[in-house]
Amino acid sequence: MKSLHTLLYIYIAAFCLASCGNSKKTVVEAVAVGPEFSADSAYAYCAAQCDFGPRLMNTEEHDRCGDWIEAKFRQFGMTVSRQETIVKGYDGTPLKCRNIIANYRPENKERILLCAHWDSRPWADNDPDSANWRKPVMGANDGASGVAVMLEVARLLQQTDSAKVGVDFVCFDAEDWGVPQWSEADYNGDSWALGAQYWAEKAHSEGYKARFGILLDMVGGVGATFYREAFSQKYASAIVDKVWAAAKVAGYSSFFPDADGGMITDDHVPVNEKANIPTVDIIPFYANCEQSSFGPTWHTVNDTMENIDRNTLKAVGQTVIQIVFSE
Repeated sequence: MKSLHTLLYIYIAAFCLASCGNSKKTVVEAVAVGPEFSADSAYAYCAAQCDFGPRLMNTEEHDRCGDWIEAKFRQFGMTVSRQETIVKGYDGTPLKCRNIIANYRPENKERILLCAHWDSRPWADNDPDSANWRKPVMGANDGASGVAVMLEVARLLQQTDSAKVGVDFVCFDAEDWGVPQWSEADYNGDSWALGAQYWAEKAHSEGYKARFGILLDMVGGVGATFYREAFSQKYASAIVDKVWAAAKVAGYSSFFPDADGGMITDDHVPVNEKANIPTVDIIPFYANCEQSSFGPTWHTVNDTMENIDRNTLKAVGQTVIQIVFSE
């Protein structure tokens, strides 16, 4: 068994004598818990997904990558199932949707939810070169990075087998089929997060509940910082505080500034509104990026492994470990 870099909360009590007597004051300090998150492993899982090519709906590359994701979760001892349905894209296109669900300790009634989307954007509609607007996005950051972090968390859960709560990993499909910027169709927020909408209405097990959820979206970009997202604050402010406190204890507060970001239509919205699970979105906010507040590679042909940073994966992954092993 791999040694833990501190398995349990440790409470350090400092006793001071008051100037007027023998009264004592106790100072309690929480320190890091859980195993060491391997950024190299997460990076490799991210690259492996990209090796299939863009994971576009209704393609062989998409389906083969989905099979690989399921196999990796099984390899790490998770109970794996899938939700399959047909959803409609913004233009009416039927899309074969597969939500992948992996469960750690499914018998445990106390559970937390970790989720990310695994499909790729079909169109690089935010690329600075208009010639690329109808080209597919590899999605190294926008999709693969979140799944990669979840796979590494799953591996560590199996290796240590000491977490007290059950964990459900949900890989949402059909997140990135929202109305493209070049389309003449009216913008429709419901055209995004199609797999999450389906899951939130028909969760993978009847009456499913979790203490809370964490969505991981674009968690591997170079120079990424993660601000407090507005829907997360609206629906799950206590969980936002939990995540940012965990980042501080784990030593990654520089990646999680104590500041507000934007309001993002993402998979966590239906999870909050339809499944009633308080869920936060860990998603980057680039305050000074002219091209996009999501960073320079968002929805461009440059969302490739060359722009994935192990340091970002590490910061997010260790923060998630801190949360899981603190419950």
